[in-house]
Amino acid sequence: MDHGELVNVVDVEATCWEGKRPPGAVSEIIEIGLTVVDLEAGERIGRHRILVRPARSTVSPFCTGLTGLTQAEVDAGLDFAAACRLLAAEHAAGSRPWASWGDYDRKQFAHQCRVTGTEYPFGHRHVNAKAVFTEANTLSRRPGMAQALEIAGLPLEGRHHSGEDDAWNIAALVLRLHGRGAWPARTP
Repeated sequence: MDHGELVNVVDVEATCWEGKRPPGAVSEIIEIGLTVVDLEAGERIGRHRILVRPARSTVSPFCTGLTGLTQAEVDAGLDFAAACRLLAAEHAAGSRPWASWGDYDRKQFAHQCRVTGTEYPFGHRHVNAKAVFTEANTLSRRPGMAQALEIAGLPLEGRHHSGEDDAWNIAALVLRLHGRGAWPARTP
């Protein structure tokens, strides 16, 4: 099957706490949600979830309540370096453009790669879908994903703060923006 321009839409969930972070703990990626979007066909063609085992923190009860993820689930996941290799090998992360809702995901990957000595899996073509949505809708403030879905008249599918479901929902917003001619043209 031949596809047009493919974009990886990525959403990560990370360890988090209510209130102060416990001493010695760091915020680490525990789930990578990835939806592949075919811009030309105007459809979401792949839905993926990679669980990541944290090395320097644990999943708090607050984090489980927010994301639905438990320590036992992420303990069965890949280590961060293996998850990054998987993104590169199976999802063409180094060559395919990618998008996320805001800059948190990009910055979290860059930071975690830097502190763990892991090779950054993505290429340089990143689009902040939240910024594009805000500009396309001439909004004064950048909305969260759930609010953006409401503004766009799209349903929130699945569980909010599930990386897999959020990536799927963000992909719907990307397709809506592309359909309106508001998504950035392909860059080299």
